[in-house]
Amino acid sequence: MRRISRITVAGAATASLALALSACGGTSTSASSSESKGGNKGLAIAYDVGGKGDQSFNDAAYAGLEQAKKEFQYDTDDVEPTEGETDADKEQRLASLAKQGYNPVIGVGYAYAAAVKGAAEKFPNTTFGIVDDSTVESKNVADLVFSEEQASYLAGVAAAKSTKTNTVGFVGGVDIPLIHKFQAGFEQGVKDTSGGKVKVLSQYLTQTAEEGGFSSPDKGKSAAEGQIEKKADVVYAAAGLSGQGVIEAAAANKVWAIGVDSDQYKQEALAKYKDSILTSAMKDVAKAVYNLAKSVKDGQPETGIVRGDLKTGEVSLSNSNPKFADDTELQDALKTAKEKIISGEIKVATS
Repeated sequence: MRRISRITVAGAATASLALALSACGGTSTSASSSESKGGNKGLAIAYDVGGKGDQSFNDAAYAGLEQAKKEFQYDTDDVEPTEGETDADKEQRLASLAKQGYNPVIGVGYAYAAAVKGAAEKFPNTTFGIVDDSTVESKNVADLVFSEEQASYLAGVAAAKSTKTNTVGFVGGVDIPLIHKFQAGFEQGVKDTSGGKVKVLSQYLTQTAEEGGFSSPDKGKSAAEGQIEKKADVVYAAAGLSGQGVIEAAAANKVWAIGVDSDQYKQEALAKYKDSILTSAMKDVAKAVYNLAKSVKDGQPETGIVRGDLKTGEVSLSNSNPKFADDTELQDALKTAKEKIISGEIKVATS
């Protein structure tokens, strides 16, 4: 079971107001008869920047929705992001979904914080979820967060064990605390494994999500090419859709890429690059989304901070690439590091 505290939270990402209104009907934020009993439909999600098809964060959330839909045989809805939305637009979308009876309603990404807070106040009988945010307290909100730094530490171990040039790279999508966790864990894993002999080149694509840091493969490709020119032969991207460009650059230059969030070795859209994807630092957004839906279905909604980590199995490294899985020395090092993190012997930095 995941650890659940009573610190309730909310979050926000980006999705289309027009799509939500057409799909959900109406613009009133007053509670309807269906919502007054907590909703009679199933799960609804609103995507983060990059939308469905990012082969990463958003697609993982969609996988959780599909699992819930299949198992519970109920209605679901998912809405895409658009540029330039305000917090009020996002809140209206979530409120519209709740008004139509969807329960739970999940904002996929930290940018939904203000919107979830507002919608949860208006619809107290609906359970709301927020992925990757823990800033807003509300009795009917589940904050679905992860110890990304732990999986990133293991990615650092893998990078340090795999480099031949003693130089590796980290590409972050947006310069924010959430992505700092990925960078901090990765750099610590590299340092601890190599004794400081391996250099880490770190770069952020943009200062804000609105500038495209999570949705611009061209920016990711350019950043990775720059690091590869400086002899990086393993590049780890925590950049959403932009990470596809990092993987493409790695494949073109015959170096390793490390994916993020989903097992990118298995992603159909990345199939032609898969032999260059060493592993992926995964967080099980699909499981978190599904578990929240199940808790509502079972009449015991999760609320507060719900954290996934190495101990719960909700952050991990993928083992799909045979060259990675069959490297006994590397796997032994990863096993040792994982055990030490779980026991508390290794404390992984978050910034």
